Amino acid sequence: MHKTTPYGNDPKARLRAAAQDRACRFLLADDQVRGVLLHGTRMVYEMRGNHELGILETLLLGHGYLAAGLLSTQLKGNDRIRLQIECSGPLQGMIVEANAFGDVRGHLQNVPIPVDRPVDPQNLAPFYGAGFLTVTRFPEGARQPFAGKVVLTYGSLAEDLANYYLVSEQTPTALHLSVKFTPEGEVAGAGGLMLQVLPGAGEEVVSGLERLVKELPSLGEVFSDAQWQRRPGDLIALHFSRLSPRVIGDQRVEFMCHCNRGRIAAMLAALPAEDLDEMVANGPFPLEIRCHHCNTRYPFSKKELQGIRELRVPRP
Repeated sequence: MHKTTPYGNDPKARLRAAAQDRACRFLLADDQVRGVLLHGTRMVYEMRGNHELGILETLLLGHGYLAAGLLSTQLKGNDRIRLQIECSGPLQGMIVEANAFGDVRGHLQNVPIPVDRPVDPQNLAPFYGAGFLTVTRFPEGARQPFAGKVVLTYGSLAEDLANYYLVSEQTPTALHLSVKFTPEGEVAGAGGLMLQVLPGAGEEVVSGLERLVKELPSLGEVFSDAQWQRRPGDLIALHFSRLSPRVIGDQRVEFMCHCNRGRIAAMLAALPAEDLDEMVANGPFPLEIRCHHCNTRYPFSKKELQGIRELRVPRP
């Protein structure tokens, strides 16, 4: 993978951004509520650069990346999770996946997204239309993945994912996903929050939590403030102080794809011999293969493609 627009103008700025992009896990109200707060400004910024997205596309896919980053904290070992939207609106769909290490990658099905009216960032439902949200878990060592699907009801990834948890796992959930842009259209801040009420929680806890969520400032706004140098844990302590927050861990989150030239070459080598022969004969060259997860381009010259063809074991 190659990042076309690394966040920050110098190594020091990049290290600082890497330290701030974290997903922080915590408990509230005597462990009756669990939550995750994610600072993902660098992740969304670098995602936008690689995928060459406009503001609308960055907002929609950025929400997907933030959601996947939040869900990655529920994984362990080499587990993976995938969010997939299939819809009839101009978005057409998206696929985003994350692993237990906080690596997030994914893409939109339709770029650019056609727009025929002014965009309301608070109402993205017209771009979704009718469709489905599927959450698929890939546990390490499992013989097959586990998938759950719900109908898109709200046209908002945060609300539809919360509905998924309520319908599929009977877990009351609140999500907040936010991307803030500068006046010039650059990503200024991005963040996400997930709160889940655990079995046995009292009604007063639930009602108090609802009030706090409504009072929560825009996370994109918060993380875009140059004076805000705190990590997610500090924001948790500040905003949820009435519910005695207890931080239980945190992890990095990053726009990261593990594609590389060797894997792409192996994929080419697995093609039928006649297809490789046709490519070598007709080109065009350089032959460019693009990873749809991260939009990294891998060019292959005619000589390189001939080498891949010659290394292929002849079929009987």
